[in-house]
Amino acid sequence: MTEPMEFDPTYMPIGVLTAALQELTPRELRDPDPDLAIEEWLAFAADLDADCIELSAALHPSVADVPPEAMLDPVANTLDLRDPFTEARAARVQAAIDETGVTIADIAYFDDLLHQDPALRAKKHDFMIRVMDAAALLGLPAVCGFIGRNQSLSMEQNLLDYEESFIPLLKEAKARGLEYRVEQCPMPGWTPNDNFINNIGYTPALWIALYQIAEKHGVGDQFRVHYDPSHSVLMGQDTRSMFQYLKDEGYPFLIGGMHVKGQVIDSKGVSGWGYGGQTVQRGDWFDGEISDNVADHLNAWNVQLVLADHELPGTARHDPLAYLQNRTVDWLDHQLAARELLDFDVATTPLIVEHEYPAARVQEKELLEPILKGSVAFTRHIDEAAADMYSLQNEVLAAQGIPVQGVGREAYRS
Repeated sequence: MTEPMEFDPTYMPIGVLTAALQELTPRELRDPDPDLAIEEWLAFAADLDADCIELSAALHPSVADVPPEAMLDPVANTLDLRDPFTEARAARVQAAIDETGVTIADIAYFDDLLHQDPALRAKKHDFMIRVMDAAALLGLPAVCGFIGRNQSLSMEQNLLDYEESFIPLLKEAKARGLEYRVEQCPMPGWTPNDNFINNIGYTPALWIALYQIAEKHGVGDQFRVHYDPSHSVLMGQDTRSMFQYLKDEGYPFLIGGMHVKGQVIDSKGVSGWGYGGQTVQRGDWFDGEISDNVADHLNAWNVQLVLADHELPGTARHDPLAYLQNRTVDWLDHQLAARELLDFDVATTPLIVEHEYPAARVQEKELLEPILKGSVAFTRHIDEAAADMYSLQNEVLAAQGIPVQGVGREAYRS
């Protein structure tokens, strides 16, 4: 008699990036008492039925080089690091974790760490090291962020700049027992120039190249990717094929974290501008010169907005062709492909809901709470469905020699 395998699915924890509600704690309260913002976000996440938060860090508005009016998706300094994070501050945050039952997945600081201005680059690197110090004191496994791009250099030259300037940050992470998880957003509207790619860690082939450089310097274990499928859709890619590529090339271990955010492609915008986006007449240049009005620099993001809109999981509907043409994320297959193709610990790797759907980015807690709660629930149920399918098909049926019916989505075919 065939020995049966038990049906025993493994689910991923579900979390929320705290930038979803930037001023949950009013600034007049949090500036003099910075860790109050973390306490209140942990309590809010518990109300959302989330397992964890991804703690957003950023330069305080008083010292940031990019004003809020020039940002498409303003960041949140939920973690305030104007003053160093101390053991006493860590103890206070840990008490809130214990009280709410909500954990912290990692700390996220999204900035251009290859900025061409040496003084700004040093400022951003110093802040990232403060983020790493806080993560270490809180006993977290990782920090999350971008690499960025030196706008004065070619992509090929940026690899050399990465080796010279970013590898030291990975060494700082190693000294603290942390991973640095790179999010792959190309950040097309980061500057008013013509570069669509303003973050060099934007696609699997480059993740491998960047990892190989890190490995050469003894910090390969610190380089990981925080995968966000919305950026794949923006590049015309699909998750299953990207995960298959990593496996085929021998790097299925590179993805260490995941954002859950979709993308809704505007086919008319693609028809007009292509996937390179709107390159002229965006409203950030006038008479052949970059506008002196910083608020106009927000219009640089029209390079992306003309062809795509961010999706909060659960808020959109799509025709079947959208999945086949990679105009959106196939969430069920996304979670199934992760289990089938990647080498990661399912039970400890959270899915972080990142809210950047413009129409639903309300900043009143009472209005936002049911929106986020619904998206967290949707994400959890999708992951549970994928986990159930994986356990049933790849374990239970496989142990008894029973074939899976039909043919699902296949890599490299869409």
